[in-house]
Amino acid sequence: MKTIQATVLAAAFLLAAAASALSQNYSIDWFTIDGGGGTSSGGSYSVSGTIGQPDAGSMSGGAYTLVGGFWGVIQAIQTAGAPLLSVETLPNGTVRVFWPSSATGFVLDQSTALAVAPTATTWTTAVFPYQTNASQISIITDPSPAQKYYRLRKP
Repeated sequence: MKTIQATVLAAAFLLAAAASALSQNYSIDWFTIDGGGGTSSGGSYSVSGTIGQPDAGSMSGGAYTLVGGFWGVIQAIQTAGAPLLSVETLPNGTVRVFWPSSATGFVLDQSTALAVAPTATTWTTAVFPYQTNASQISIITDPSPAQKYYRLRKP
């Protein structure tokens, strides 16, 4: 009888340990009280914020980074199945949009506005030719208009 109880107790302990290993805790360790803003969500994640917060900066943990503050929007929109698309501002004020060179066969699209329904967004193909080096495919572009969005798609 004691062997059965010990076995049941050990199994319960292992199940509890496995369940706690699967759950992850996310937290934001600081905040401000601001007005306006909105919420963005995707999948099981959501974030709420205010445009123009005086506390510009970034927080990161694990594979996630949250960058806050106020600036024009040049944004990479990640598409399911596409490689990681990145955007960086260059010292001369232009913007470089890039992705890994190992991801061949993708086309870069751009839009100046995102629709509430993602399928209603109007996308156009970004200017060719793309620049390539050993590790990245990229374009260099002017950051105007103030809002510009990019995505990768496979034609």
